[in-house]
Amino acid sequence: MSAVENTFRKFATYGDTAASGNSMTGKNFSKMCKECGVMDRKAVTSTDVDIVFNKVEAKGARTITFAEFQQAMKELCVKHFKNKSPEETLQAVYGLIEGKEPGHVGTTKATKAGGVERLTDTSKYTGTHKERFDESGKGKGLAGREDLTDSSCYVGAYKGAGTYDKTH
Repeated sequence: MSAVENTFRKFATYGDTAASGNSMTGKNFSKMCKECGVMDRKAVTSTDVDIVFNKVEAKGARTITFAEFQQAMKELCVKHFKNKSPEETLQAVYGLIEGKEPGHVGTTKATKAGGVERLTDTSKYTGTHKERFDESGKGKGLAGREDLTDSSCYVGAYKGAGTYDKTH
């Protein structure tokens, strides 16, 4: 199996656990063209990629096989490299694709930038918000949100609470 076919299979299975890797959807084809540098937004745009995908796919099919993928690359490489021969352009595009893997661009990452760190530091909380967390900063859950009634029959904040049974 060639490096281009290996890359095709990696992008074909991206985002779909049930995919076999033998056929690629239009979304994954567009993602591969964008991440591998085939789509440069000047000579080859996302519209061009979608048009070529729909041109090479079989009637009624939503995916393309590796053979159809090769045909699509032949059509896209002529647009991307205008000054070279068709064989040179195809090799140049395959050079862009070989060895690439789908990236996780745009995934959300937790940041600890200036304001966020200050806002999430529970040791600086005051008032009623302070009561919602223990000393380690872990939330108390329901006990931190509700006023729990004290059924001990002592006045609130009495220091000798619970000592009557021990002395009598």
